Amino acid sequence: MAQGTACPMPSSSSSPPDVGALGRLAGTVLLVGFGAFGCAGAPASLEPLRAFGEAAPAVRLASGMDFCEGPVWRADSKDLILSDIPGKTLMRWSEAEGLTDWMELDGPNGNALDVDGELLTCVHGARTVVRHGPDGPLPLFQGLGGRRLNSPNDLTVQSDGVLWFTDPPWGLERQRVGRELPGNWVYRLDRRSGDLRAVLKDHSMPNGIALSPGEDRLYVADTGGHPSHPDAGLHGRPATITAYRLEGGELASPEPVWQIETLCDGMCVDGAGRIFATGQDGVTAWGPDGGYLGLIPVPERPSNVCLGGPSGQTLFITARTSLYRASLPPR
Repeated sequence: MAQGTACPMPSSSSSPPDVGALGRLAGTVLLVGFGAFGCAGAPASLEPLRAFGEAAPAVRLASGMDFCEGPVWRADSKDLILSDIPGKTLMRWSEAEGLTDWMELDGPNGNALDVDGELLTCVHGARTVVRHGPDGPLPLFQGLGGRRLNSPNDLTVQSDGVLWFTDPPWGLERQRVGRELPGNWVYRLDRRSGDLRAVLKDHSMPNGIALSPGEDRLYVADTGGHPSHPDAGLHGRPATITAYRLEGGELASPEPVWQIETLCDGMCVDGAGRIFATGQDGVTAWGPDGGYLGLIPVPERPSNVCLGGPSGQTLFITARTSLYRASLPPR
């Protein structure tokens, strides 16, 4: 991987940052396939400054949770499911009923819908991913080679039903106790065959994960080096978002297409390929090539984000104790 001097990134602050200044300070983009690096600008075709200048401010919908995560919009029932991790509860929000408890679960985190519209949840306590069906939540796997995973964190689903998910140790005590595998890996699960494989093993703390609209890119957020990692060589890694090339529903290469140095927890991707990533000051937006597009400030530090609402143009944002939404202008 080509390396180089990073372009300056804005520091966090208690007040909303200057969006215009952020637009001038794009993150480092490593164009690995070309062996070069540089500060990427936003693709002109996406009209980033106009679009995000017209985005509605983030509005608080509900509060009072301990630490909320994993929003997913269910179009059929016109509601949102999200996780309160320490509260050990899946929550449900709708316009008509507001926020209500939906189901008790031991450390729920990321949520997604499978190709049949059934809810999938990463569960820290069970150290697996469960599918919610008529008989309740059922695990999709028991482990890898007879050993339990760390604490599955976030997931994304291909159109053929294949799952990609991250497995950092945030659900383990002190991120160490009870560890059975030697790394924090990114996994691919083929539910038809039951094949579970670790496909990326060189991340420090893989977290958010998403697919491009054409399913030819896999995006992985890594929150950076942590002293709990068994490999001391990864302790100093920066926080990044990395794009990988997919072919035929498989990882084509472990070499990144591009990588940006920026803090991201969870993220989602819209139909235009824009990546919405939760950062320190709000939700940052990036183009399909990793170019910086803009920022939607959020009063609390966000943890995850999804698209939904009647038009599919609403960003639902989980942020510490609260749920927010921001409306995007039409693409």
